[in-house]
Amino acid sequence: MIEEQEDISFRDHLATVDAKGKRKWIYAQKPRGRYTNMRTYVSWGFFLIFLLLPFIYVNGRPFFMFNIPDAKFIIFGQVFWPQDFFIFGLTMVSFVIFIVLFTAAFGRLFCGWVCPQTIFMEMVFRKIEYLIEGDASQQRLLKKSSWNTEKIVKKVSKHLVFFLMSFIIANFFLAYIISIKELWKIITEPVSEHFVGFLSLCVFSGVFYGVYAFFREQVCTVVCPYGRLQGVLLDQNSLIVAYDYKRGEPRGKVSQKEELGLGDCIDCLQCIKVCPTGIDIRNGTQLECVSCTACIDACDNIMEKVGRPKGLIRYASENGIENSEPLRYTTRMKLYTALLMVLLVILSTLLLTRKDIDATIMRTPGMLYQERGADSITNLYNIKVANKTMADVPMTVRMERGDGKVEIIGGGPIIVKKEGQGSGSFFIVLPKKAIHERKTELRLYLYEGEKELDHMKTNFLGPINQ
Repeated sequence: MIEEQEDISFRDHLATVDAKGKRKWIYAQKPRGRYTNMRTYVSWGFFLIFLLLPFIYVNGRPFFMFNIPDAKFIIFGQVFWPQDFFIFGLTMVSFVIFIVLFTAAFGRLFCGWVCPQTIFMEMVFRKIEYLIEGDASQQRLLKKSSWNTEKIVKKVSKHLVFFLMSFIIANFFLAYIISIKELWKIITEPVSEHFVGFLSLCVFSGVFYGVYAFFREQVCTVVCPYGRLQGVLLDQNSLIVAYDYKRGEPRGKVSQKEELGLGDCIDCLQCIKVCPTGIDIRNGTQLECVSCTACIDACDNIMEKVGRPKGLIRYASENGIENSEPLRYTTRMKLYTALLMVLLVILSTLLLTRKDIDATIMRTPGMLYQERGADSITNLYNIKVANKTMADVPMTVRMERGDGKVEIIGGGPIIVKKEGQGSGSFFIVLPKKAIHERKTELRLYLYEGEKELDHMKTNFLGPINQ
């Protein structure tokens, strides 16, 4: 019983926290191998996209922009305003369903291969650390050494480079929010004219520096909820980074394998030394595992040296390890796929039928109707318009029926700026003889010159018993 409790004790605490609750700093050994090389190539593609995307414009708009302060989102060159939030929300729901399906089938493949946190940490900041301070053993020695000239130079250099990289990342991150053109104004124009933007740049730089210099893997194990969702998303058929315990156990030295009938694991601990979150993958699936494949490369290198087959640690499913079963497309995955397809069809339909002009017309709150002369009744309306095009739109309001008229306050058309929002007020005038009910339904049309932009219905309030 004691041995069983010791075997599962790792589940009672995080690998990066000791028994007293104190942070255990992870000195991950530099991984080498085919998966590390492949992840490096993937990260180059990610950096290329991350650095170039803000410079891509479609029809005068950024290809991607998420301007949260102005509630303006541009996706694939299409602008989305608060009126389109249901489309944006549906897109997010579709993305979540995709993540659920992807995780059910492929585990945390996203985390290890394309998550920005992992890529920046392992492919940028960790490599800078290796370059300046050396590999894991050299970093430990430097940590324990006294504050001499060498240590001061290395530590100061590392943190200066860390902050410089954080500042560069913050600039591009801000470009995705306000666009690269607005970012250039912050860079080139006086700070006094863009104080909020400059302050945002400083805050983002500080946050990224704090994350990559100090918080590091804690983002994945403490902050990110995705790892904790594994418990409900993964099943025994999900693809994970797994240790083949049937082949590897019992562990022991190479020289004693034949004598004691040991497994292929020689208990070299290399899989633990290279792990960026400090776990022992041989204990099974753990929330700290980000599927970075560092342990696979480390184990394969050892197996090659001792003359054993590679793949003791590999991509596999629990059923694949236990029963030698291939990956299966389960009923749950089929249901997720069907749901995702339905959402994508709905989303595509909404995008294809989306209008360039969105208008909302409401009777002015708190007002009933007004009599004009002896034979007419008027109602006052407010109109709000979102213009999603790249040109200013002079807009007029017209009625379907010919016995009434629309009078826009101010006399001229309502001007809605490009990619902006406009508003105005107008009267609808109807003769008393045309009003037979308390509420009369009217159809209004919005025009740009002689081009119909949109139409909608509203109610006209009149006196009772005409």
